[in-house]
Amino acid sequence: MKKYTAFLKDYPHAWTILYFAVYITWFVWLESRSKLPYHVIHFPLDDYIPFCEYFIIPYFLWFVYIAAVFLWLFFKDRKGFYRYIIFLYTGMTLFLVVSTFYPNGHLLRPMEFERDNLFIRMVCFLYMADTSTNILPSIHVFNSIAAHMAVLHLPESPYKKWTVRCSRTLYVSIILSTMFLKQHSCVDVILGIALGACMNQLVYESDSLVKAHDFVGKLVSNHRYLSPAFSRKIHGPAKDAEI
Repeated sequence: MKKYTAFLKDYPHAWTILYFAVYITWFVWLESRSKLPYHVIHFPLDDYIPFCEYFIIPYFLWFVYIAAVFLWLFFKDRKGFYRYIIFLYTGMTLFLVVSTFYPNGHLLRPMEFERDNLFIRMVCFLYMADTSTNILPSIHVFNSIAAHMAVLHLPESPYKKWTVRCSRTLYVSIILSTMFLKQHSCVDVILGIALGACMNQLVYESDSLVKAHDFVGKLVSNHRYLSPAFSRKIHGPAKDAEI
């Protein structure tokens, strides 16, 4: 108990992790409705994109990518962490809301495979674990953009240039993988990128968060973690933002 208390004292922002309990519960419920009627998402360009099982590697690396950025910022950069989770949580919640009131999906997945290898089996596992519903917009695309933007705004270090290059390669590969695995339509990807661009403008390119945080801080000025001064510490000026 003492270790737990000490941890919360050192990392008071740990409470934000509770969001995942809400997200996972909501997501599982949405997946339970996969057999209900839904709106088919399809775009003519989808028919010209070939299936390629090798993209399963960057697709699965998405989980490591998002978690690695989350944990690094959690322990090393509280300012960047708050920006990152605002970016992530806003989009993830919006996607849940959209899927709740506008059930959607598509039927582009291959019904049979002409070959059998490890990558094909990994794809089969993906298809079984994650149905082709609740796909609009693509959470893989949006979260990858969020992670890359967080990496771009990491504090300067001798390794930042290579970190940014690796991040850029990975997040572009993840975006492509959603289409080459027939997990998402081009429409899902385009809307995911559009929303990511909007959130980038809100989180990194404007002072909207500072103003909002200051407003909350005035309401609860006796709480040091919501004070206007702390707000400005968390939301500093953006630099070199790009997607």
